Amino acid sequence: MTESSVRGAKPEKVRPGGRGAGAPGWMVPTGLIMLSAIPVVAGALRLGELAGGPTGDPADARFFAAPLPVVAHIIGASLYGIVGAFQFARRFRRRRPAWHRMAGRVLIVCGLVTALSGLWMTVFYPRPEGDGDLLAAFRLVFGTAMAVSIVLGFAAVRRRDLRRHRAWMTRAYAIGVAAGTQAFTQLPWMLLVGPLTETPRALLVAAGWFINLAVAEWVIRRR
Repeated sequence: MTESSVRGAKPEKVRPGGRGAGAPGWMVPTGLIMLSAIPVVAGALRLGELAGGPTGDPADARFFAAPLPVVAHIIGASLYGIVGAFQFARRFRRRRPAWHRMAGRVLIVCGLVTALSGLWMTVFYPRPEGDGDLLAAFRLVFGTAMAVSIVLGFAAVRRRDLRRHRAWMTRAYAIGVAAGTQAFTQLPWMLLVGPLTETPRALLVAAGWFINLAVAEWVIRRR
């Protein structure tokens, strides 16, 4: 290479989130996958218990009596959390629009299965100790909000209103992966105070949903 060619060469610009940025483009999806890993692992353990047969624990009897809703909820929520995280990788989404559309269809089904099975379990499963009326009310509100957000997001993309589509799907995902956040909202109480009673448990579980939705609204407005 000659000296003139070196002098004439222009330094390559590194765009934010581009190839030169490396990890930042995947930081958000990676964080979401890590957050989703908490309920995914818990769900896998629950599926293992169901496959092994009745345990004799009265709290688990409801799952063995009607296993389909909880199995559908675990599988739907796990796929929704893991696959949905990749929808937040902007460069990946733009480079593979066909994958984004295909994954989006899968996520709509998984999200609705997650929300509707959660509503069914709240209404029809016997409540375990520590789950009171307040927690059931929160679950009904946020489960319904998740299902409505997915339907509105789907309707928006059918109208090619991508801004509203992204906003509603972001809200639905925030509600759907709140189980990971709820683990962190409840853990300090259990470590510092002890076992959770009905009202603190309900409020701390709701805090996970509120935190996720607050972050989702910040992301939507930042866009």
